[in-house]
Amino acid sequence: MKILHTSDWHIGKRLMNRERLDEQSAVLDEIIDICERENVELVLIAGDVFDTYTPSAEAERLFYEKIKRLAGEERAVLIISGNHDDGIRLSAAAPLAEEQGVYIVGNSRELFMQKNAMRSVRAVKSGKGYAVFQNGAGEKIFVSLLPYPNEARFKEEKSELPYVQQMQRWISEGESGNEEKLPSVFVGHLFVAGGSVSDSEREIDLGGARAIPVDALPNSHYVALGHLHKKQHMGKGHCYYSGSPLQYSFDERADKGVKVFTLTATGVEELKDVPLTSGRKLVRLQAESTETALTLLDAYPEDLVEMKLILTAPLTASDSQALAARKNLVSLLAEVRTEDTLAFESRKGLTDAELFDAFYRTNYGAEPKAELRTLFLQTLAEVGEE
Repeated sequence: MKILHTSDWHIGKRLMNRERLDEQSAVLDEIIDICERENVELVLIAGDVFDTYTPSAEAERLFYEKIKRLAGEERAVLIISGNHDDGIRLSAAAPLAEEQGVYIVGNSRELFMQKNAMRSVRAVKSGKGYAVFQNGAGEKIFVSLLPYPNEARFKEEKSELPYVQQMQRWISEGESGNEEKLPSVFVGHLFVAGGSVSDSEREIDLGGARAIPVDALPNSHYVALGHLHKKQHMGKGHCYYSGSPLQYSFDERADKGVKVFTLTATGVEELKDVPLTSGRKLVRLQAESTETALTLLDAYPEDLVEMKLILTAPLTASDSQALAARKNLVSLLAEVRTEDTLAFESRKGLTDAELFDAFYRTNYGAEPKAELRTLFLQTLAEVGEE
């Protein structure tokens, strides 16, 4: 069976309050095209479909539009909830979605209805934490799954087991359904110890207490992970984070993609990383003058830029306006540096103007402009009159 692994779509996620739905729409179209081109039969989405528990109407509309096209007429799509998803809300549409070949699993891990017998690829058996999928040729694969285990789920279970042991218990519960010893895939939204994180992940979910060792994962033919946005291989064997389809922070690399492979009775075959090219690239740049910064911004017109600007004096109003006019500038980090070593000197007896000049020289290593000094003294006088 031909399978595609993706995760961490984060539909609705913004960058510095900048809308990115158009980019998310384009990259999902690209994934759909890959499925058609590669004759994919089953798509695995390993969590974080949305960016928040309460996505906007526009984000939900985009999801339903693309997921229906992704399933097409014959393909099956399996989705588990991630830490950014509301598992209950996400799986509320499961009965309708399953009729379209889309299987959505939240924390309850409810069984599938298995009523879409007319579709070529479909779930023919399911249980707590697992499902068996069959294609038109009669080939079967076993999929065990573990949606993100949030605090509510722990409370419902009323378990006193440590985190790792509880994970292993849930994983074993799903794995026990493979009574036919079918070729197997494990799908989980987890933080595996040793994984490389990026700024766009929520650190509260990435601490050591929430990490599980790679050897706690099942011995499946393929392990499809979600949660980390950098695509990466974990441990030995076929254990991968597919990564997010777009860059969601400036420390992420631009080489995004999906995993495509064939699962046969003998294991994983023809595994490849298919690159994704949609969406604007996130670039970090550095300059030591406003002029250089503007030149660099003009050299990356299609990218979204975080600019670090190292100066010897604060930005002027005209400099700020020129930078603000560059629509590709998302984040500006201005730093004023001086090489002067400042000796202690008494400020006693200095006038307000002299104190301001001394303060300015201490912080910016230069003399303040006359209009700036005048503005300060006028403001000071107005405050004193109140």
